[in-house]
Amino acid sequence: MPAYLIADVNVTDKDAYETYRSQVMPIVKQYGGRFLVRGGKIETVEGDWRPSRIIVLQFADLAAVRRFYDSKEYRAIIEFRHRAANTRLIFVEGYEEPHWDPPV
Repeated sequence: MPAYLIADVNVTDKDAYETYRSQVMPIVKQYGGRFLVRGGKIETVEGDWRPSRIIVLQFADLAAVRRFYDSKEYRAIIEFRHRAANTRLIFVEGYEEPHWDPPV
């Protein structure tokens, strides 16, 4: 079942965040992930949530997300993000539609 890393990132130091951002893509790919959302325009339509930057990564399953996040490669750059941004980050299992054969 697919799983996602979802982050709400408020960048406070653009230069340090750029160092992180420029190094994270190959690590995501190395662990089988892919970016679905990487910044972009945000439009709040309900509630008072005002994120400044949303990131969504997709992985094969929760174990794959955890392998990426706990990897020595990611650990080597995470401090750049910690210094450069305030982040709220979650892992969540996705939904996989059951296979359906239409009646003949």
